[in-house]
Amino acid sequence: MRLAVTGREGQVAASLIERGSKDVEVVAVGRPALDLARPDTVFAALEAARPDIVVSAAAYTAVDQAEDEKDLAFAVNATGAGKVAEAAAGLGVPVIHLSTDYVFDGAKDSAYVETDATAPLGVYGASKLAGEKAVAAANPRHLILRTAWVYSPFGKNFVKTMLRLASDRDEISVVADQWGNPTSALDIADAILHAAARLRHDKNFAAFGVYHLTGSGETNWSGFARHILDTSRAFGGSYARVRDIATVDYPTKARRPANSRLSSVKFAGVFGWTAPECQSSAMTVIARCVGDGRGSGFPSKRSTMDLLPKPVPSGTTTVEDDFQR
Repeated sequence: MRLAVTGREGQVAASLIERGSKDVEVVAVGRPALDLARPDTVFAALEAARPDIVVSAAAYTAVDQAEDEKDLAFAVNATGAGKVAEAAAGLGVPVIHLSTDYVFDGAKDSAYVETDATAPLGVYGASKLAGEKAVAAANPRHLILRTAWVYSPFGKNFVKTMLRLASDRDEISVVADQWGNPTSALDIADAILHAAARLRHDKNFAAFGVYHLTGSGETNWSGFARHILDTSRAFGGSYARVRDIATVDYPTKARRPANSRLSSVKFAGVFGWTAPECQSSAMTVIARCVGDGRGSGFPSKRSTMDLLPKPVPSGTTTVEDDFQR
């Protein structure tokens, strides 16, 4: 089986490449050959990859910046995603498209299910929701996988930033009133490969549609930060105290959902796959990052600081999720 995944640098693309095997070849297709902001590039790039299934993972993910770049966000996340699904349909293959918890407003007091009403709070979520609709319209053989709070040994993400900041700070302030399911991109890759095998071999598969796919277990951002840093210390890595703050103490241009919890029961029922407990998955990633602390396991100091919001008045550094989902 041959999977073409859009995007070369993304966490899911890198995880899929790592998880590939002699039975599953993963080909990453990205810029300049495939540029979602240039729809005319999409079909030829995917045709050249000769896929059995297309994984649509590339996206515009700068949540706050999207408020000022609405046209670009929609061009990539809506029009571009639709073109990827259209190209897959033209090649006669299914598409697996990644979406986000940000299609919801976070007002529900329990985990969201696929049939819950969507109500994005900002441009990023609205562009991803428009992408879901474009994908569904362009290719009836689609799986739309909503995920959240993605981290991995690759790219920019919350786990790696926590470890980097803890290497030269005693305390980090993290929001404590936003809840969700931390999700390892390695687990997402495993789930995609599992689902792709089903699509490839089950010619009568009829359960196409929207699914939620997240790690097993829930926490808030500060709780996740504590788990990251406690685990890091156990592996001999960096450590810092975590101070809880409220969302109102950390204003951002784009509003975040207070509740990002997603129920993955539907995916488990259809595909027979459930993510490992989030503590276990996080430990795997943290161990790799700590072990690679002098190499690519951490982002550079400049790239880390580019991700950070303004410090709170206390002088400690405040961190909140603004990474790829």
